[in-house]
Amino acid sequence: MTARQLPSIALLISDVDGTLVRPDKSLSEANVAAVGALRDAGVAFTLVSSRPPRGMAAVLKALHVTLPYAAFNGGVVLHADGSVAVTHRIPADAAREAVDVLTAHGVDAWVFADDLWLVLKDSGRLVDKETVTLGYGPTLVDDFAPYLDRVDKMVGASDDHALLAQLEQTLAAQLADRATAVRSQPYYLDLTAPQANKGNAVVALAKLVGVDMAHVAVIGDADNDVPMFGQAGWAIAMGQGEAAVQARGGVVTASNSVGGVAGG
Repeated sequence: MTARQLPSIALLISDVDGTLVRPDKSLSEANVAAVGALRDAGVAFTLVSSRPPRGMAAVLKALHVTLPYAAFNGGVVLHADGSVAVTHRIPADAAREAVDVLTAHGVDAWVFADDLWLVLKDSGRLVDKETVTLGYGPTLVDDFAPYLDRVDKMVGASDDHALLAQLEQTLAAQLADRATAVRSQPYYLDLTAPQANKGNAVVALAKLVGVDMAHVAVIGDADNDVPMFGQAGWAIAMGQGEAAVQARGGVVTASNSVGGVAGG
């Protein structure tokens, strides 16, 4: 993706997992070079991710991001120095209900609070996968109860993708205006505060950077990226994303395995 292709774009906001990084969570030299080329051409660049802030640090550093960015699907918007500009947390009653529903269906519940990734059992393929993604491991607890009044994000993790798709609908209806439930990957169901979505996040980031939304481009691959597609001047969907996500993008690029962000 080059500045020549985006003549009216002043700011590109990219998702991370499934978009900017490859399936093995590595960052390609082509994508690093593309971001550098955009910056050299005067197009600003930053990130919005379902990851916690600490889990974004390595990517932010590798791409030399010096602008505000957003974590937890927009649950936290941060200034470039890491200080918090905006934060939204899940109400305690909604967090408690979500834990109950997930565990009742045999889905592992993960809680992000106090800059910690909290789990009830520190094992399994998805825990190992997320440890690689975030660059740090979970904290094992006996009970989530002491943390449920300050949850930034909760995740239902399961290799049963159909079950998570079903629970996405169940929890969205049950929690209604108290929390949102949307999959960030087929195997992750993210729960955040109602205001914590990537649509609100990109609006907040554009305001902090001083760019009108008509001159903002966004790029993503998953259900949780769709809210930002409707806010930006140009929305780009990844080639490996689900058909429903691609349908919401203004254009579809290649998959993240072959450098879609760089225009592969």
